[in-house]
Amino acid sequence: MSDALQQELLDLAREAARRAGDLLRDGRPADLAVARTKSSPIDVVTEMDIAAEKLITDLISARRPDDGFFGEEGADTPGTSGVRWVIDPLDGTVNYLYGLPTWSVSIAAERDGETVVGVVAVPMRGETFHAVRGGGARATGAWEGERALSCRPAPPLDQALVSTGFNYVSEVRTHQAEVAARLIPLLRDIRRGGSAAVDLCDLAAGRLDGYYERGLNAWDYGAGDLIAREAGALTGGRPGERPSTALTVAGTPGVFEPLQRLLEDFGAWHD
Repeated sequence: MSDALQQELLDLAREAARRAGDLLRDGRPADLAVARTKSSPIDVVTEMDIAAEKLITDLISARRPDDGFFGEEGADTPGTSGVRWVIDPLDGTVNYLYGLPTWSVSIAAERDGETVVGVVAVPMRGETFHAVRGGGARATGAWEGERALSCRPAPPLDQALVSTGFNYVSEVRTHQAEVAARLIPLLRDIRRGGSAAVDLCDLAAGRLDGYYERGLNAWDYGAGDLIAREAGALTGGRPGERPSTALTVAGTPGVFEPLQRLLEDFGAWHD
């Protein structure tokens, strides 16, 4: 992929994430209504998810009409250019619904099936993370200018701070809680932020040592996975596999493999 195309995709993703983040932050109604539900009544989708995805797809389509889309809120077109956009317009919907700050806009661009650009905007932090394949990861925030991202030096596993998430389906969540209970004595501690994309970016920024979750979709981890890897983290799924719905694991070198082994031993991927 040419440098010019890579830069075009990055610039477009950053603009779309910024505009969608502004819409979500500034347009959140006081009486936020639930438009419909996803996998269970707890897993809400608001009218704002739908509006944000439409903003993103309309903007990108106007500039690149031949590209494909794969989005959480229903965008699914193959395109003809070889570029596909993988979009989570609002990752952390429940946090957003409750007025908690940990939610994000996640946009990844794939070229012939490989993620080449990732952008995650976290409007309530005033932070945006981005990466290009082979070009490193960077972020903007309260600090001056852009900052290169690098994950933390790997601590011993018993000193690792690891984040996770829980499924909205109660029986799956119960199993996840059992896995977490077995992990807690072996780690420094566990965090549960509520946005997979933010967790992966926090790993990239040195704010976490590891992250895992079962039940994610491609739009949940597409951009964050690239950002974490470009910051020096390792990512995968079950041993020898890529991140998937069955299991997504990420960590600093030295934390990733022992964490992945424990999750396999504990059946963290189990149906």
